Amino acid sequence: MISTLPTDKMANAIRALAMDAVQKANSGHPGMPMGMAEIAVALWAKHYRHNPANPGWANRDRFVLSNGHGSMLQYALLHLSGYDLTMEDIKGFRQLHSKTAGHPEVHITPGVETTTGPLGQGVTNAVGMALAEKLLAAEFNKPDLAVVDHYTYAFVGDGCLMEGISHEACSLAGTLRLSKLIVLYDDNGISIDGHVEGWFKDDTPKRFEAYGWNVIPAVDGHNVEAVNAAIHQAKLADKPTLICCRTVIGKGSPNLAGTDKVHGAALGDKEIAAVREALGWSSAPFEVPADVYQAWDAKTAGAQVEGEWNKLFQAYAAKYPTEAAELSRRLKGELPANFDATVAAYIASTVDKKENIATRKASQNAIQAYAQALPEFLGGSADLTGSNLTNWKESVAVRVDQAGNHINYGVREFGMSAMMNGISLHGGYIPFGATFLTFSDYSRNALRMAALMKIRALFVFTHDSIGLGEDGPTHQSVEHVSSLRLIPNLDNWRPCDTTETAVAWAESVKRSDGPSTLIFSRQNLPYQERTEAQIKDIARGGYVLQDVANPKLVLMATGSEIELAVKAAAELTQQGVAVRVVSMPSTDVFDRQDAAYKAGVLPHGVPRIAIEAGVSAFWYKYVGLEGDVVGIDTFGESAPAGVLFKHFGFTVENVVSKAKLLLA
Repeated sequence: MISTLPTDKMANAIRALAMDAVQKANSGHPGMPMGMAEIAVALWAKHYRHNPANPGWANRDRFVLSNGHGSMLQYALLHLSGYDLTMEDIKGFRQLHSKTAGHPEVHITPGVETTTGPLGQGVTNAVGMALAEKLLAAEFNKPDLAVVDHYTYAFVGDGCLMEGISHEACSLAGTLRLSKLIVLYDDNGISIDGHVEGWFKDDTPKRFEAYGWNVIPAVDGHNVEAVNAAIHQAKLADKPTLICCRTVIGKGSPNLAGTDKVHGAALGDKEIAAVREALGWSSAPFEVPADVYQAWDAKTAGAQVEGEWNKLFQAYAAKYPTEAAELSRRLKGELPANFDATVAAYIASTVDKKENIATRKASQNAIQAYAQALPEFLGGSADLTGSNLTNWKESVAVRVDQAGNHINYGVREFGMSAMMNGISLHGGYIPFGATFLTFSDYSRNALRMAALMKIRALFVFTHDSIGLGEDGPTHQSVEHVSSLRLIPNLDNWRPCDTTETAVAWAESVKRSDGPSTLIFSRQNLPYQERTEAQIKDIARGGYVLQDVANPKLVLMATGSEIELAVKAAAELTQQGVAVRVVSMPSTDVFDRQDAAYKAGVLPHGVPRIAIEAGVSAFWYKYVGLEGDVVGIDTFGESAPAGVLFKHFGFTVENVVSKAKLLLA
């Protein structure tokens, strides 16, 4: 955009909106928006390619506010540049159901690319976005027509760089030389507890140089032209760039600037009046002069850059119609027309083969089958590919000089998961990544963010119980499956054999309004016979696997414990007890079924026993206080799997004994 308005006035508009909104809400973080105002002017007024009238334009630059507590900076930018974010929305900052929540939320506020707030995850999302851009460009661009060609920008603060996840993601970004990732660091030396030198004395430029980044140090963050020049310089680099901007937190506040007092609290009426006087800002609260709006307005420029790209894409579509149609489909998140047929054929093949294999191997077989119809599959593992089995015959490892469809994330479980979120948000790929289930703890907050953002990301966890054996309690998941089920909007699948695994993968791919976990065994599990109707009901999360007339007892289980439930049911049947066996591969999906279906699977008045190699408390929601659970409420032990299952009571004898006590 071209404007004759002094840039300090453009920056002061951000400061005024930030301090007024925080003051009205009596809650928020005015210091960062006030301190980064000039950095924002340099980026958004001189470099950022976007169209406020179409926030989802495919080739827009991506902007991530990793230090999301300073959300009023982003809201001010969106409002001033012309997005559908009114002054009334700004006045509603941090209020119920407003578009201006305490931290930026994707799908709530137009122009927000990802939900940020947990520090370090935003910049990691940005790494994922930049990687998605690079891989899509390699796949679809032609020498004469580059239709995927945009930058990813992230603002970060000291807190983001203290978080361990930033080390994970930025190290990998440097290794992969993601040259269209530009991070602007708000180096103000202040966090909530005060001056950071008491707990954060890293040499940040050297740290990023060690990662393989291009580093531009000691930029005056209050000099728009200095920041502008640094961004121009960053665009010339063949690797990601960190621009270190020296700033004063709360700049413009005569009495609080440079202190932690301005970090996370309203300034107060007296100090706000002093800020207005110091800045020469005479407008009333929530009023912006017409010339400031005019200087910030990006609608005309945005329409122009998108229009130019649309013409480019039309030329691309005329010359490369197949590629254009495929890219459009994938960016819309639509599945291929032949996906359902591919799924049906593969499920049928599992019925024909009746394989007794580990579900982690069944998972790999499903990936192999579905990848034929899903070129958007982008797999990976946190240094456990050979154990998680997330590669397939056609998978190609992503390297600095090689585009591919499988990412070696290294031992970076949290970084992997948050990068997957960024990849999903960017569009064009369905990411999945794997580790051992016990290490889902490292990933947990990224899983929570995926669920909050309602994005399609698939988290694969293998070695799901004491069945992994000799590695012992550090690696044996006991509480993990139940704890993952507590995360709202996260579908968790723990299938028992090849057919349930095939359905679990298909349903997770089809789901467009949230993430899924896919939880698999290390040990071999037997195939279970089913009717066509039963196979169809797997997708409902829980179903009757074996039935009798007028059952007197229901045994329900998941995963590897289905085998035990079936064997125990056979023994009880021989003893004259009519037993129904229910498989519950996804309690989350089952809970969404209508009441009639759920009652048909778990009939009222029939005693129930749940069997799962994990903590027992979760299952009382299904068995009731009058039912029973065969579970594990201690940590595991180091021993062969068979020994452990017997030691912890996962035997036919124990289940039969509990059943008799329950029915007595």
